[in-house]
Parts: sequence; structure tokens; C-alpha cells
Amino acid sequence: MNGTNGNQNDYPENALVPYPVILAASKGDPDAMKMVLQHFSGYIASLSMRKFYDERGNVYYGVDEDIRERLQARLMRAILTFRAE
Repeated sequence: MNGTNGNQNDYPENALVPYPVILAASKGDPDAMKMVLQHFSGYIASLSMRKFYDERGNVYYGVDEDIRERLQARLMRAILTFRAE
């Protein structure tokens, strides 16, 4: 990681994941898999947001790490089972 929340400067955040990267990730390329996970990291974080309470009953929102890891694992499983026609 380069210290910018996992985003690479040479990869635009709003671009689609290139098809060759998806194919490489489906064949097990770790760098391609990392690119796909980085592309979806914001969406996964937003899906992982939960309401938490501290010891005084104050409410705050944060990323539930267990849910985030489960979503990442599910995405990796889906990528590895992707078959191009």
C-alpha cells in the first residue's frame, strides 16, 4: 500500500476494471486480484458500515471488520469461479 487509503495514483477510482485484469484475477494472479479488491474497497466498506455503541451508550458508525472480510472473501471466490465464454 502506498499510504493513500489503498488507492493507487495511476488507477482512476471511477474507471471500470479492465477485462484483462478480471481474466488475470480469475486465473489466480495476485496483483490482478489486488486491483479488483481495491476497485471495490469503497463499496465493500460502505456495505460493512454498522452502528456501534460505546460504554456510555453513545452511537457511532464504523466498518465492521468481520463483515468487510467476509465480503472480500466472497468477491474473491466469485472472481475465481468466473469463466469467460
